[in-house]
Amino acid sequence: MTEETIQLELTESGLSPGLPIPADSRDQVQDVPYRPVEFRDDDLPAALERCAGWLRQAQQWLGEPVDVLAVHLDYDEREGSPYYDLKLLCNEEDLAGVPVALRDRRDSASAD
Repeated sequence: MTEETIQLELTESGLSPGLPIPADSRDQVQDVPYRPVEFRDDDLPAALERCAGWLRQAQQWLGEPVDVLAVHLDYDEREGSPYYDLKLLCNEEDLAGVPVALRDRRDSASAD
């Protein structure tokens, strides 16, 4: 059995440049492990709505459901910080665009 190498275009943080970025400045894709995608807000429904919107965009870009390993909800009582801290722990390969690269490779091979 031979292993095939797939070339990925990644940003300095190891993410695909095509990955949708959470729109709100309080939200972010964090470092490994599990690439937490964080949504922070004083209003939990607002954080959940932004999370759902990002997840829809990411799944559309990926062409399949994002592999979410866990959902973590915490709070931050520090002065000046958003109270709710919602994190999706996501598969690193999905956020790096591996399914997109595999699909592009398969499509280019079938076109030949």
